[in-house]
Amino acid sequence: MSANNYKIAVVGAGAVGCFFGGMLARANHQLILIGRAARVNAINRDGLQMDCQQFQDKVQLHASTDIASIAEAEIILLCVKSYDTASTIRAMRPYLAAETLIISLQNGVSNVELISSIVTNPVYAAAVYVAVAMADLNTVKHYGRGELQLGSFADNLSSSNTQPQALKKLIEQFSSAGVPCALSPDIQRELWLKLLVNCSYNAISAIGQISYGEMVQVPAIQALIVRITTEFLMVASQVGVEISQAEADQANQTIARTMVGQKSSTAADLSRGKMTEIDFLNGYIVSKAAEYGLAAPANQAVYALVKMLEMQALSPTAEFK
Repeated sequence: MSANNYKIAVVGAGAVGCFFGGMLARANHQLILIGRAARVNAINRDGLQMDCQQFQDKVQLHASTDIASIAEAEIILLCVKSYDTASTIRAMRPYLAAETLIISLQNGVSNVELISSIVTNPVYAAAVYVAVAMADLNTVKHYGRGELQLGSFADNLSSSNTQPQALKKLIEQFSSAGVPCALSPDIQRELWLKLLVNCSYNAISAIGQISYGEMVQVPAIQALIVRITTEFLMVASQVGVEISQAEADQANQTIARTMVGQKSSTAADLSRGKMTEIDFLNGYIVSKAAEYGLAAPANQAVYALVKMLEMQALSPTAEFK
């Protein structure tokens, strides 16, 4: 690792990757963005337009479709959809130096384990709280928040003292770029808290194509969120993650208060005819509940409805039988 700021590659040029990559590039950190051709071409040609709550700016950064472009990066910010994790890491593997850090800024709680099963690099997780969307190919729209919690799972710690220091340096880079960022002493718990609000809001927002603020104005939806949360806490306890009812309520209420106009990423995926990450959200809770011989009917219901809408979005002419 270099003594100064690290060279960073952002793999996955969606809203999250573009927002955090844009913030780092705006602060003159060395960065390359890896994405699909249409977005890469638009960003290289016209720059990344950042339409944020506190500022509007056009940021010049280098983008590429070539995964080999990560070869000189010292830190990888992995921002691809969770269902693309395995294939992306396998594609990256030939170009990773042994000491290159991989930070997962992804939804769900299973990505670090999956990444570590494919490569031997140090892998860390980020709990991401930001409301962003791509308004067009090269414009990222920021609706609220934007903070990160970074950390390592206990069984992913190395005996080397350089890795925690590297993580601290990355936090400094984010902080200097205007991104609130902190080292979490229990990142697994942070990820489960993030998964909680994703399970409470994403599917319902997608089914109704409705914002978080609108959702919580409906008493029946409030009751549904309560049921989803109760089942979630039951499963979390089974896997050894203890979250109190008060903490869960606060986490859910904070999302409704700070992301009032936001629709979920699942809603955006369905509206664009794309696959969703629902298998890694409510679907994950349903699967884990089944492992422990438990039922999670509220999570099962919203999961099933999103899967139905996903099938329709991916195959508009499909007939349901």
